[in-house]
Amino acid sequence: MDVKGHAALVTGGGSGLGAATAAALAAAGAKVALLDVNLEAAQAHAAKIGGIAIKCDVSDSDSAVAAVKEAREKHGIARVLINCAGIGTPKKILGRDGPQPLADFDRVIRINLIGSFNLLRLFAADLQNAEALTDGERGVCISTASVAAYEGQIGQAAYAASKGGIVGLTLPAARELAQFGIRVLAIAPGIFLTPMLLGLSEEVQRSLAASVPFPKLLGKPEQYASLAMEMVRNTYLNGEVVRIDGSLRMAPK
Repeated sequence: MDVKGHAALVTGGGSGLGAATAAALAAAGAKVALLDVNLEAAQAHAAKIGGIAIKCDVSDSDSAVAAVKEAREKHGIARVLINCAGIGTPKKILGRDGPQPLADFDRVIRINLIGSFNLLRLFAADLQNAEALTDGERGVCISTASVAAYEGQIGQAAYAASKGGIVGLTLPAARELAQFGIRVLAIAPGIFLTPMLLGLSEEVQRSLAASVPFPKLLGKPEQYASLAMEMVRNTYLNGEVVRIDGSLRMAPK
């Protein structure tokens, strides 16, 4: 799909992977709406790339419905959805203070997995009756998984479960939505320079980079965005989860 002139939604678009992908979409001529719970960050980035910012809690049905409605009214029905909103606070199942609070596990699942599904269902509902483009395609959704879906580390039970859910969701969603010409894909990043990692010391960042076989670098959000843009362009990509990790395989801890 050529995104020029088409509307796109990017959750978590105010920072990190979402911000880089929103910038790439805007540079290619898309009308980009940045959906983020941090409205201030989304507004600042939207101003830079010529997009719009909309406050959205992806884990809340009413918030997502209102955000998609606002984006539709301003840009039209979205042809592209990029799900980048997510959290990854580490916590052991059995910690020094006892078992992990269920609310902590629930919050990660709600934002990372249920939030991605929430936007996917609304995106598909809007798009199902839109005019078909080349090859009968109507649009594409790309969600963000993680290498933790395959090699979750100690302390990542909630995060790995949420990202494993994204992996498991991708193929059945692609099969179901194929009848409408809607593709569904996911990207599984390795260790990327997101705001969470940028908060770590340079020494820790160097140590993490050294664990990557090649290149021994932390991934750049622009590299994630580049892969997302290829997925958008290439209509024969569907139902796949693609790792982008420098061949990293995570150790237990």
